[in-house]
Amino acid sequence: MTFDAHQRQRTVIDQMGREVSFPYPPLRIVSLVPSQTELLFDLGLQKQLEGVTKFCIHPPNARHTASVIGGTKNFDFAKIKATRPDLIIGNKEENYQEGINQLALQYPVWMSNVADLPEALDMIRRIGDITSKSRIAESLASAIQQSFDKLLLPTPPLQAAYFIWRKPYMVAASGTFIDDMLRRAGFRNAFAHVGRYPEVTSEQLAKASPAHIFLSSEPYPFGEKHVAEFQEICPTAKIQVVNGELFSWYGTRLLLSATYFQKLQHARGLE
Repeated sequence: MTFDAHQRQRTVIDQMGREVSFPYPPLRIVSLVPSQTELLFDLGLQKQLEGVTKFCIHPPNARHTASVIGGTKNFDFAKIKATRPDLIIGNKEENYQEGINQLALQYPVWMSNVADLPEALDMIRRIGDITSKSRIAESLASAIQQSFDKLLLPTPPLQAAYFIWRKPYMVAASGTFIDDMLRRAGFRNAFAHVGRYPEVTSEQLAKASPAHIFLSSEPYPFGEKHVAEFQEICPTAKIQVVNGELFSWYGTRLLLSATYFQKLQHARGLE
């Protein structure tokens, strides 16, 4: 690790409670998470961003202005080394512990841990702080908070199941960021009694009998062709393909989420 004349050593605690020491402000950054890559661009750090994952699709030029260093769960360590990072930014859930541990032996690795909106806003502010972009980060976080504060919710909340995978069926359940977004969007998770991302059978879905079934556009690319499949299992449910990014990306894409949730309610006649 080398220092520019304008850098100094700084030590902070990340969202996982880990102590991280790095050259401040970092001039060469690698992002291991798509939603945080978008945040870094929105903070005006595109020139400092040296490495991103193959899933970093926002903004569209992200993978052209920085090196692609593999996926979120299979890093290309040689490509990361070639970027000579001052700081690597990852996430507890989206990245794999073995890979993070290996990187942390050689580089400063700052980790986020986001399971709800307050933690997402804290992440945005902290990344702003460690990259010398606190003012912009505070403005973004405040705008996101204000958009959610204005969100009108139906009473009582309607039960919904949120599917992220097919063959096997998997849902987002309690303890996930998606679960928090569902609640803020005015829905009660049909699988709130189960932890994280469980597999569910057709029989379990039929027994739960949710009023709404949301088929996420990611990570599995659900489309309209899958609606009939779920309609057979739950004939009375209202089934919709939803924008997975607006339910699961916890960076600046959240600026679009509250408006999307309001439109989702209108589309379902909830207001």
